[in-house]
Amino acid sequence: MRAAAERFSLDTNILVYSIDNAAGERHALAAEIVDRAADCDCWLTLQALSEFYASVTRKNIVPAVDAAAIVNDWLEIFPVAQASAGAVRAAMADAAARRISFWDGLLLAAAAEAGCRVLVSEDMAQGARIGGIAILNPFAGKGLAEPVRRLLEQR
Repeated sequence: MRAAAERFSLDTNILVYSIDNAAGERHALAAEIVDRAADCDCWLTLQALSEFYASVTRKNIVPAVDAAAIVNDWLEIFPVAQASAGAVRAAMADAAARRISFWDGLLLAAAAEAGCRVLVSEDMAQGARIGGIAILNPFAGKGLAEPVRRLLEQR
């Protein structure tokens, strides 16, 4: 009997790179991650989706109407984790203790409440465990990092 797939989430930076053609190799790898994650036990957080929209429209990576269409597609494709009052409290506690920024803490707490055990992110410390979630940097090394590749091969 096969073990259950490990539930994971994608940080905002992966979503942004996935549509930013100017990001070079990171674009290609992030696009592969998002595409393959749709067939895995991957949940997106409302926070990451909101940050994606704000970032790509502010930086003029895509027009607002296109960014909204992308977010709407992802809302249909992926299960979505919302931040609860408990997640806000956890993020404030982590920020007050200077373990992590409030916004990163909120994303992690919402993902943890949805049962995620891994966050794919370039912006947090590779291999760190924060609030029970392991951080995997997909760009650590050459090509797609092996731990992320294995995560995306789970079904």
